[in-house]
Amino acid sequence: MDNYILILAAGLQTTIQDLGRKGFRSYGVPISGAMDKFSAILANKLLNNDEGLPVMEMAFKGPKIMFEDNTCIVITGANLSPELNGKPIELNFVYEVKISDVLSFGKLVLGSRAYLSVKDGFKTEKKLNSYSYFKGITSKHFVEKGDRLEIANYNSEFEITSSKIKVKNYHFNTNKLEVTKGPEFSRLSKKQREILFSKKFEIDNLNNRMGYQLKNDYLKIEKSEIITSSVIPGTVQLTPSGKLIILMRDCPTTGGYPRILQLTDIAINQLAQKKTGDTFKFELESSFSFLSRLVNRFKD
Repeated sequence: MDNYILILAAGLQTTIQDLGRKGFRSYGVPISGAMDKFSAILANKLLNNDEGLPVMEMAFKGPKIMFEDNTCIVITGANLSPELNGKPIELNFVYEVKISDVLSFGKLVLGSRAYLSVKDGFKTEKKLNSYSYFKGITSKHFVEKGDRLEIANYNSEFEITSSKIKVKNYHFNTNKLEVTKGPEFSRLSKKQREILFSKKFEIDNLNNRMGYQLKNDYLKIEKSEIITSSVIPGTVQLTPSGKLIILMRDCPTTGGYPRILQLTDIAINQLAQKKTGDTFKFELESSFSFLSRLVNRFKD
């Protein structure tokens, strides 16, 4: 028997995302995946789901959803004032929902992107080994009003506990983003490097899943173009006009601007929770932090 949810209102930039479409960059296919992987993984873990199961990503303004079948849900990430049947509910907490229950969202209180997980995940379209929406690959690139999205059958034997995880506000309002040096970092003069790490940068209104442009002008460098080279989410590019662009999860696989910095994955998650007008500084990752990341990557 198939289970579904019905989208009564779409919200803004609502998509289905997992941890990304890996193994296809050589064909020019972006990685995609949840903008804030930390929050997406947490949403699945709280339901004892596999961390790579697809979740619903909601940006700035959440959708309105009616459940056509019973299931359990968790909402993580940004606080979009979620309500179940008109009553406020908490983030990072498991709720059992019944047939005809309605989940809605209100005012944005903290962060930018929230994540909805359902027990055992969404069963939407899978393309190139991923459920992540992307225009030109999946048949849909946004969740729309009237969509009926399939979800997993619910096993009522799932044990719901009263435990709750508290996520520190630092994840949403940090004013420092850790970076490592990019391949073209050496092209910057000493003065330019000092400015890069002392200046406070502001997010321009040109920001989305593909990338964030920074509002502040930056010192230009000679020979600002490079041979088209590989880029990944978190790459910080310097354009000929002196603008900085930080590539995000839906970024292309190659680019022709100098790659002067690279955000850590934690910093990408934190940037995903920022919006137009927010400010931050770049901070070089410490050797200890870098080695810790390296060790964790190779843990069993």
